[in-house]
Amino acid sequence: MSITVRIPSQLRELTDGLGEIDLSGATVGETLKELDSRYPGIGERLFDEAGNLRRFVNVFLADEDVRFLDGLDTPVQDGQTISVVPAVAGGC
Repeated sequence: MSITVRIPSQLRELTDGLGEIDLSGATVGETLKELDSRYPGIGERLFDEAGNLRRFVNVFLADEDVRFLDGLDTPVQDGQTISVVPAVAGGC
């Protein structure tokens, strides 16, 4: 099973410059844990101490925010894409 994970430019220093990585996993969480095992240190940027997604990290599965699905327990299917998107804040 192949799941494509899109990595934002801010985290590509941890993935040897790769913007897309093919991984496997039955859920979003398993897939992101595999990402961390291949590229140590990226998990610290994605997960808090309790293993939950950090507030400023958004994760989408097929254009749906996983927070509105089953979170990290959201099942993934072969060929789907997970996008990691850092939150953007700012003002005038």
